[in-house]
Amino acid sequence: MKALVLAEAGKIAIEDRNFDEVLGNDDVQIKIHSVGICGSDVHYYQHGRIGPFVVKAPMVLGHEASGVVLAVGNNVSHLKVGDRVCMEPGIPDMNSAQTRSGIYNLDPAVRFWATPPVHGCLRETVIHPGAFTFKLPDNVSFAEGAMVEPLAIGMHAATKADIKPGDIALVIGAGPIGVVTALAALAGGCSDVIICDLFDEKLAVAANYEGLHAVNIKTGHLAEKVIELTSGNGVDIVFECSGAKQAIATIAEHAAPGSMAVLVGMPVDVAPMDIVAAQAKEITFKTIFRYANMYPRTLRLLSSGKLRVQPLISETYKFVDSVAAFERAAAGNASDIKIMLEME
Repeated sequence: MKALVLAEAGKIAIEDRNFDEVLGNDDVQIKIHSVGICGSDVHYYQHGRIGPFVVKAPMVLGHEASGVVLAVGNNVSHLKVGDRVCMEPGIPDMNSAQTRSGIYNLDPAVRFWATPPVHGCLRETVIHPGAFTFKLPDNVSFAEGAMVEPLAIGMHAATKADIKPGDIALVIGAGPIGVVTALAALAGGCSDVIICDLFDEKLAVAANYEGLHAVNIKTGHLAEKVIELTSGNGVDIVFECSGAKQAIATIAEHAAPGSMAVLVGMPVDVAPMDIVAAQAKEITFKTIFRYANMYPRTLRLLSSGKLRVQPLISETYKFVDSVAAFERAAAGNASDIKIMLEME
């Protein structure tokens, strides 16, 4: 079948590939329709590695996907041929201690699409466990279905934050994960979410959502907005989504005493933090790694209209133009949030 293959850093191409996959009793076969390009896909494309995960052999990219069921295994009863679905890309060891505890995203043996040496889903069809394949509601499009994967990260962050109705949050970083985290925080009960970044183009997208207050850090108005919305008390929750050292170092600056901070972004190197400032406010810190058990509730919110992601899709390319799509994503246009690929 046709697949988008990363041969080495900076070298991708559509190739004919065979995959040693067999439909098991608990599996489904899916014809891929839409795939979002993630920042990790771009990083592998540009550098051939992310930390300890190194591309040592040609690898198919892509892990944010939706499609149509072509076949189902004998034990799969919740799906049928023709169903529109999205797929959770991480497959854990179902017998691991972490999976049995419900934190399967932390299973050390998890196999995650497009994480070396595991092939991704930018190909014509995939075989995937039925347990990690979810039917799309009738009013959720394929593109929105492919967006469930990044949305699940924001949903996991919002869930970890223990949001109380009426909380005010600050999201640092208005990239794809920052924006979906802000939207998840609103859906989770925040009355207002301040989102900050260095680029007006990204902030302009976020500003189109009611309840999101977009602030460019360079203007110096962030502190003013926090004071205005919180009567000077500070925000109840800080979501750090940039991974920027400077942002992490000053994470306590705009937080209220007794507040919560959720670390979402991943810094490239070890990042310093003003621990005394955080201690003086007794800030509770939590971290997230991907997500667990977020797909069903994310799909329900999409179907209800309480999560709107269509404005985040900056451009859609056909699969035959995948290389051009990756080149655009790698260019880092400030106005781009999500680049989407369609297989048809």
